[in-house]
Amino acid sequence: MSSAAEILTTANQRSIVRRVRGMPTQDGAGVKLTRLIGTPALPDVDPFLMLDTFRSDNPNDYIAGFPEHPHRGFETVSYMIEGSIAHRDNHGGQGLVTDGGVQWMTAGRGVAHSEMPAQTAGRLFGFQLWINLPAKEKMRAPWYADIPASAIPSFAVDSARVRLIAGAWDGHKGPGPDRTTEPFLADVTVPANGTADVPLHEGHAGFIYVFEGEARVDGQAVQNGEIGVLSEGGPLEVRAWTNGARFLVIAGKPLREPIAKYGPFVMNTPDEIHAAIRDYQAGRF
Repeated sequence: MSSAAEILTTANQRSIVRRVRGMPTQDGAGVKLTRLIGTPALPDVDPFLMLDTFRSDNPNDYIAGFPEHPHRGFETVSYMIEGSIAHRDNHGGQGLVTDGGVQWMTAGRGVAHSEMPAQTAGRLFGFQLWINLPAKEKMRAPWYADIPASAIPSFAVDSARVRLIAGAWDGHKGPGPDRTTEPFLADVTVPANGTADVPLHEGHAGFIYVFEGEARVDGQAVQNGEIGVLSEGGPLEVRAWTNGARFLVIAGKPLREPIAKYGPFVMNTPDEIHAAIRDYQAGRF
């Protein structure tokens, strides 16, 4: 007979409520990428506004990069698995993210920055995540951090191998900054038939993105290239299928606030979007 604690734990385990494939698109100066969140099929997973992935060994797909462009009202997190991208912004932030590194930028009240591939040949593979800011913090001062691969904890938990970018897991803490949204970002590799028990907070929204192999959550398959949006609950158990799996687990505290979007600006009302456009055009970023 199961104990009450075991029944409660099982009841709180996450499941998959939606599976979504990304949409091929282009951004910047013609960078070819796949948009996973921020599409008509999956507009957002509060507090996450967008997730893009780019993966190519053809420099023509990415070398033009993302020349200077503005942002206001949210944060960008760029995670490079392979390749290098240089960041520069108009508030003095600059850095070079290489294999396994992260750029974390809080646009706040306004920033103009560029993200340019630093190599002219070779493979480029990474992700960019947009995290919303609460209304009271949308006009905070901009902030930037360049997080090298060596600063990201890498550790084993049971059969899983984890790189923890933000949040806490098994006594480790990721180098991502503390935020109202309490973001959790982990890159997890699980061998065939292995399991990862991910310590997500009760009430936090989240998803997994499988980019190698196939994973299963509560018996439901999430295949290579799919987002699996998670149900409400607490812990997450992910089991790898016969060839193993590698995936991102991303979760955070929902803001449950109105969202007004226009290109690189994310605010709460249309009037705030109009003000952002005026401020940028007037050089107030």
